[in-house]
Amino acid sequence: MSATHLASISRRGGDDTAFPFTVPAIRSLEQLPLDATVTFFVGENGSGKSTLLEGIAAAARLPAIGSADVPRDETLAAQRPLGKALRLSWQKKATRGFFLRAEDFFGFAKRLARERAELLLEMREVSEQYRAQDRSKYAEGLAQGPLASSLAGMEQRYGVDLDANSHGQSFLKLFQSRFVPGGLYLLDEPEAPLSPQSQLALLAMIGDMVNRDAQFIIATHSPMLLAFPGAQIYSFDQTPIAAVAYEELDHVRLTRDFLNAPERYLNQIFDKKTPSTQRGEGARG
Repeated sequence: MSATHLASISRRGGDDTAFPFTVPAIRSLEQLPLDATVTFFVGENGSGKSTLLEGIAAAARLPAIGSADVPRDETLAAQRPLGKALRLSWQKKATRGFFLRAEDFFGFAKRLARERAELLLEMREVSEQYRAQDRSKYAEGLAQGPLASSLAGMEQRYGVDLDANSHGQSFLKLFQSRFVPGGLYLLDEPEAPLSPQSQLALLAMIGDMVNRDAQFIIATHSPMLLAFPGAQIYSFDQTPIAAVAYEELDHVRLTRDFLNAPERYLNQIFDKKTPSTQRGEGARG
């Protein structure tokens, strides 16, 4: 694997009485080495993994996909003080990459669809105007040139209509179009819209980018993504944050045990006669 861009994260300062510094994982943070090109943050909701990822995005000044840029995104207002308190140690400064939260993607796809529709409308208005003025097709083509160029660039990068695909297909299409060699990528729960098969496709993309000098820091619950070979895994369910082996993760053990014997867990959750199994009896008469 290639050398990492971001070598470590440390915290210097911050108000321990204010969020997000009150989160145990953040409050106890001193230095977090990033020794692998793929690092995972794992932990229960509220453990601080996404918060720290957002703080890193603010400190690294990475562009955000699907929302306003990190310095202007109001949903990250609480995380910007954390970004200022973090010290990033670079082995080689990354100039490419982005920060992406899964929930922001859907707004991004809708915005692209809206921008595409606006371009098409402008092109149609130009066409109608030039025809009404009995202008030549050549003049009409010149007038539409910048609009057509913008539309072609958008479609080449994202397809004809990103919003028309399934969420999983659109998500993978975005990664295909935006991953570039040498980038630093901060991804928050990218598995959210992805089927298991699509998660495998994302693993393949990550592997390809790692071989081309990219680095990833990913907050996730997915045992499939966490299995990336050679990845570094940090658990936020411990204070301070601690490195954990894949096989020791509760996410992995619970998922494996459930798939091996689902009835053992389901019998503990549901009575042997649930309303669904009694539906036939209640329908008689």
